[in-house]
Amino acid sequence: MVPREIRAVYNFLSRMTEATPRKLIIAIDGPAGAGKSTIASRLARKFGYVNLESGAMYRALALKAIENDTSFEDEAALLRLAEDSRIRLEPTVGGNRTLLDGQDVSERIRERDVTEAASRVSVHPPVRAWMVARQREMGAGGGIVMEGRDIGTKVFPDADLKIFLDADAVVREQRRMEQQKMKGEVSANLAADLRERDRRDRTRAASPLVAGKDAIIIDSSKMSEDEVLARVEGLAREKLRAP
Repeated sequence: MVPREIRAVYNFLSRMTEATPRKLIIAIDGPAGAGKSTIASRLARKFGYVNLESGAMYRALALKAIENDTSFEDEAALLRLAEDSRIRLEPTVGGNRTLLDGQDVSERIRERDVTEAASRVSVHPPVRAWMVARQREMGAGGGIVMEGRDIGTKVFPDADLKIFLDADAVVREQRRMEQQKMKGEVSANLAADLRERDRRDRTRAASPLVAGKDAIIIDSSKMSEDEVLARVEGLAREKLRAP
C-alpha cells in the first residue's frame, strides 16, 4: 500500500505537470545561407516560443565596434565593449527587434559591413564566452528556438532538440543572391565572402561550426522552406509527446 501522503503528493505533481505544458529548448545550427534564421523564426511563431537569435547579438556588438572604431582583432577591447553593452531581443509578430543600448538597430545590423564584422568579432573566445552567458540567461526557462553556429554544442548542449541545417555551398550562394536582390544590394564578391565565412566558422579555435553528436542533420539543398519547417516541427512535436 502506498501511504496516503505520498499519493497526495504524486497526484498534486501530476496535476501541475498537466497544467504546465512542457517548453522545449530547440537549437538550430548550420552554415550561412542554410536557412536557419527563417526556419527558427517560423518555428518559434508556430509554438509561441521566443526566437533567440545569436547572430543578431553578435551583429549588434559588431555594429558597436564599428561605431566606436574598435579593431575587430583587439580581443580585450571587444570584450570591454561587450561588457559595457545592453543587447536585447524583443519578439514581435514580424520577427525580433534587436535593441542595442536602447536603440532599435534591427535593420542596420543586416547590412553587409555589419555582417562581415560580426563574423570577425565572433572568433574571439572571451567574446563568445560573454555572449554564451547572456544567451543562457535569456533561454534558461525554455520555450525558445535558437539558431547559430554553436548552439547545440556550446550554448545549450542539453537542448531538447538539436538540428544541424546544412545545404550545398552553391545552393547557399544562390539563396543569398536572391536575398540580396530583394534588398537591391547584390555583391559581386558574394561567393568569395560566403566561402571565407565558412572557413572562419569551421576553423576558429573557439566553438567551431560542427554538428553535435546527437544533432539531427537536415540537408535542405533540395527541400523547400515549407518542407524543412514541416520536418523540424514534426521532430519538435515528437519531443513534446515523449515522457
